[in-house]
Parts: sequence; structure tokens; C-alpha cells
Amino acid sequence: MQSSTDSHLSSPATPTSAESTATASTPASSSVPWTSIARTVVASRAIDRIEEDELVPQKEVRYQFSARGHELAQAILATQLSHQHDGIGAYYRSRPLLLGLGLPLEEAVAAPMTRAGSYSDGRDIGVVCNYPNPGGPCVLPMSGDVGSQFTPAAGWAQCVRYRHTVMQDAAYRNAIAVVLAGDGAIATNGFWSSLTIATTLRLPLLFFVEDNGYGISVPSVLQTPGGDIASNLGSFANLQIWSGDGTDPEKSAALVSKSVRYVRSGNGPALLRLTVPRLCGHSGQDNQGYKSPELIASEEERDPLPRLRDYCLRHKLIDNWDQFVESVELDVREAVDQARARPQPDANTVTRFVFCEHSESGEPIPPARGGRLAEIQTRLPQSESPEPEPQRINMVAAIRRTLDSELAASERVVVFGEDVGPKGGVHAATLGLQETHGDARVFDTSLSEEGIIGRAVGMAIGGLIPVAEIQFRKYADPATEQLFNCGTIRWRTKNRFAAPIVVRMPGGFAKVGDPWHSVSNESMFAHAVGWRVAMPSNAEDAVGLLRAAIRGNDPTIFFEHRELLDAASARRGYPGDDFTLPFGKARLCTSGDDLTIVTWGAMVARCEQAVEASGHSADVIDLRTLAPWDADMVLGSVQKTKRCLVVHEDGITAGFGAEIAATVGEAAFFELDAPIHRLAVPDVPIPHNSGLMDAVVPTVASITAQIKHLATF
Repeated sequence: MQSSTDSHLSSPATPTSAESTATASTPASSSVPWTSIARTVVASRAIDRIEEDELVPQKEVRYQFSARGHELAQAILATQLSHQHDGIGAYYRSRPLLLGLGLPLEEAVAAPMTRAGSYSDGRDIGVVCNYPNPGGPCVLPMSGDVGSQFTPAAGWAQCVRYRHTVMQDAAYRNAIAVVLAGDGAIATNGFWSSLTIATTLRLPLLFFVEDNGYGISVPSVLQTPGGDIASNLGSFANLQIWSGDGTDPEKSAALVSKSVRYVRSGNGPALLRLTVPRLCGHSGQDNQGYKSPELIASEEERDPLPRLRDYCLRHKLIDNWDQFVESVELDVREAVDQARARPQPDANTVTRFVFCEHSESGEPIPPARGGRLAEIQTRLPQSESPEPEPQRINMVAAIRRTLDSELAASERVVVFGEDVGPKGGVHAATLGLQETHGDARVFDTSLSEEGIIGRAVGMAIGGLIPVAEIQFRKYADPATEQLFNCGTIRWRTKNRFAAPIVVRMPGGFAKVGDPWHSVSNESMFAHAVGWRVAMPSNAEDAVGLLRAAIRGNDPTIFFEHRELLDAASARRGYPGDDFTLPFGKARLCTSGDDLTIVTWGAMVARCEQAVEASGHSADVIDLRTLAPWDADMVLGSVQKTKRCLVVHEDGITAGFGAEIAATVGEAAFFELDAPIHRLAVPDVPIPHNSGLMDAVVPTVASITAQIKHLATF
């Protein structure tokens, strides 16, 4: 690590003398496009003023975030991001950057006014932006939660390096990722995870920290010791650090240029911290009562706009500043009027683009960015008819072989997670894959589920096909923010972006259970917007569903039940390298007239055994996927048998069985001869003692008893 300063903040967002003298100057005669920078800064300030003074009071903007004080540093950064494959992870105070990258003024003001055609079409907060910008730098879909932009940006950085070095695409040479954040975000898991990823892999990622001294009302000294993240990271290897005053035009330009050039030259990651004033509340609802009048006055003195004006006039970069400002403000006012004239979003379309949609001809509608559809339309051969080999293999071998064939079929596929490399995964599902396909395509990650999923999102938006492993379902808990955000990307951007990642997630009971490794909780993901959820019960279905997920266009949870990985009941012949199964198509395991049993995962074999032991006949339906699920097969069966039993190992309260029961009750109430029954785990974790585990997880005996009771009701 090398650092250009060794300064500490004595008060929030106030540069020390060390900062003010540490940077080299950039002469006004250099290639810095000051007129463009000034136009961006003045336009951003004008938009903020109109929103604050007019649109918020008139309730035309309901949720306003100002960038006043942050504009100069972002406008300078925008001029340095000219590579067509640069990717930017931004946040809710980043509108000046987007304006500098070419976002039309009308779109910039239409989004906070929630008008049709803006970058979320009224679905998201107006400053939670995105900017596909085909042929130019891409601003990844932002999120409203703090710090969630970091790990997707790290994923983009790894993606551009992969495409240049592994895929041998010269167009990606010297492309970089940049992630913007305030000083509050540096306390988040996402920051530290992405920092670990970037420094251990020496990725082309620039951390651009705009330190305004406050996270809403919390001062920066409570976000990081001493209030200076640049000083605190002095021991980090493989990280170049700069720090300076983000309100000084000349020094800011020098630092931004130097840091971008460093990362673009292949030296690895860097962090640039620029101190800026926040000349406003956190949002339009914040009156800054936690700041003293003296502090507010000192922040006003550091306003970068007058400093930029004086700099431009002193160096004769703009002849008539007032006339220049008037011209830009007229453009902004015209954009506001044009945005006002736009219609409101069509309420009839609000449920569209949760998942990939298809045209009238049946072709999938591609997003502007993300997944294979955004770049290539080539389809690999697929068949729903298995051609099983005579030798039966267990589920873990079937998963491994499917991953192997998909890695061979497309160089865009990458497989990663904790211990998936030389060890081959804690369940051996990736054994030998790194040796076959190389450590750039099958690789270990640091122990951060946030980092695993977040980087997968960035890779998917960049056009790769990430297959990420979370070792156990419970371990996904730290990644839920990234998981839930990923699922809503297509909807939030109205199909501008998509991130079709595949997350392999083992879980469920095995020979023994416990509260940490035996969690299933599939209902949480079935409830998550935008996610497909697969829970195969045998090796053949595992092959077909995993391949369909990898070749699909939506994010997918692929649940690998621990009990089934080597269970004799789950063994099948490998069905071929082209075999796929459609999501939402259940399997009728046994046929009968006495009742319908709906189940999935490890409960399928137990239900089949229970039917045989009960002396009754039943339709046993293996759903195979929960999102979507095959309601048609279930309802058709219930209309025949007049009785329905749902069996699963997730908790009974709000488990997915409740959704099935509600659907059957609504659609087939008058067909029923008995109440709908559910058999599931009571509302306790899975115990470790085997006797206690059998007391809560449905067993063949408990299922048999329920069958007998319901069939004779």
C-alpha cells in the first residue's frame, strides 16, 4: 500500500492542511474539459434547486435527494470514464455523475417526478438510477440500501478482466469498474467484502469515497475510527490510496485523473477519498437539526460551485459565467417542462418484467444489459426427453457432471464459492472441475456470502453466467440483501437490466440435523420477487433443472437437499448433455384415487413409501419447482381424488404448503370431501439429536398416519 497523505479529520468533512498540500496540480491548459464539467455541475445544482423549491412543495416530487456539494468531484470523474466497458456502481447521490456521462436532462428530472419512460418508469425512487448506455460506460442498477453497490462493482471488475484475459476479447483491455459511496457506506459489509475481493485478486476497481462527514446524522467518526478511511486502510496490501479536497477544482482533477489512470493501467485497485460538504439534509425531509449553525456556515464556505466559477474565470475557460449559467438553467427548465408533459406510468404494466418475457413470436425479450440475451441469441440444443445411461449415479455426481458439461459448452459460465476449487466443495459437487477448466473459471472465494452473491450480480450484468455456491442454506442469510435486490433488477429497471445468476444452495436434514446446516426455508425464496426456485428429488431432475437454470434468463435458487446427494432413492441414469426440464412442470410419481399428496425434495421418497405402507392409493405429485409451481396438475388431481395432503420439511407456519392449501381451497373448495391437511415441521429449528429430529421432520410413519386419517375422513 502507498498513500499520498497521512491526514486525519479534526471535524467532519473538513480537509486538513496535509490534504490541501498533498496533491499535484493540474494546469488549466491541460486536457480537462472544464466547460463540460461546469455544465454538469450547474445543471445538477439547478435540478436540485427546482426540486427543493418547487417540485417537492408542489408534491410533484415525493422523495428528494440533493447532491449539492458533491457535484464537482463526480463531474470530473465522469470525464475520465470513457471506455465502452467501464462499469460504475453508484448510489442515490450520484445524479451529477450520470449527467456527466450523458444522461439526458429530461430523463434526469422525469424519474423523480415518476413519469413514464424514465429509467424505472415510476417503479423506484427517482435518484435510484440506472444507465445501460450501450457503447459507453454503464451505470449498474442502484439500490436504495446503503453499501449494496460495492460487491456488484467488484463483480464487474472481475468480469472485464475475465473477458479480456480468458475470453481473449481485446475490447475489454483497460476497462475498469468504479464504485461511488459516501463515508457512511464504508461501515457496511459490502464495502469490506468488495475491498477483500479487489485486493486479493488485484482487480481494476476504484473506490471513490465522497466523505461529507455524515451518514444522515451520524458523524463519520462513528463510521470509522478517526473519521478517515484513507488513513485507516494504510496497512492494506495491493491498494493504492489517495485523499484530498473534493471542492478544489484543480486538485480534484489531478487526484481523479491519477487514480483512474492508475487502475486503468492494470496496477490493481485504488481508493480515492475526497472530502466534500453536504449542503443539504440527507433527504428533503431532513432539516439538519443535528448540525450547529457554525458547522453549516463552514460547509457553505466550501461550496464547490463558487470555487469552480472562480477557477473558470481566472483561467478564462468561460467568458461570461452568468450568461453560461443562464443558458444551462434554461435547458434544465425546458427539461422540467418536457418531463411534466410526459404521461403517468401505465398501471396496467406494473406487474410486467418480474421475469424474462417473450414476444408474440415466442422469442425472449432481451434487456439492454445483463445475461447472455443482451449479447448473443445463440441457443444450445435442448431436449425434454431424457436418454438415461444404464449406470445409475447419485445426485452429487449428476450435479458435478452437469456443471462440467455447461462449463465446456460456454466459456461464459463460471463456478465459484467457498471451497469449490481444489477441495471440490464440501459436498464434492465441484470435485475435479478446477483441474479441468482452470482456476479462472472454477475458483474459491473469501468467506463472505455477500461477496459471493454481489459479485455474481456484477458478473451477470457484464454478460457472464455465474453459478455461485452457498455451502448451506443458513449461510445465505448474510447475502439476503444482494439476493433480494438481484431478483428485482429486471422489474426495477423495466427490463433495462437483468442479472440471471444461479445460486446452488445445499440444505435440509441429513443423517443428523442441526439448526445451522439443516435449514431449508424454501418459502422465503419462493416469496422473493423475481426468483425461480428448484428443489429436485432425484439425479435426473437435478440435471434437467440445473441445466435449465444455467441456460435460462432469470435468477434461480437451485436447492440441493443434503439427504438426497447420495440417497439410493435419488439415483438415476445420467439423462444426457442436452436434457433440460421446464420450470413449473411437476412429476406424477404414483397414481391413485384416494387422495392427492403434494410434496417436493426429500419428502417425495418418504411419501411414496408411506402410500405403499398405508394400503391406500394416491396421486403423489413432486412439484420439482416452487417458483413457478404446477397448480394445474395439483388442481386436476384434487378434482379427481377430492382430498389433499401437503407434506414438506420447512416450518408449517407460512411454509409453502400454506400457499398450496390456499390455492386448492380457493379453486377447488366445492370438489373437496375433506379438509386440506398439511404435515410439516413445527415452528422449531431442526434438532441435532436423531430422535428429536425424527420427532419434528415428517417420517414415513407420520405421513402414513396422515394418509390413513385423511383417506377415511
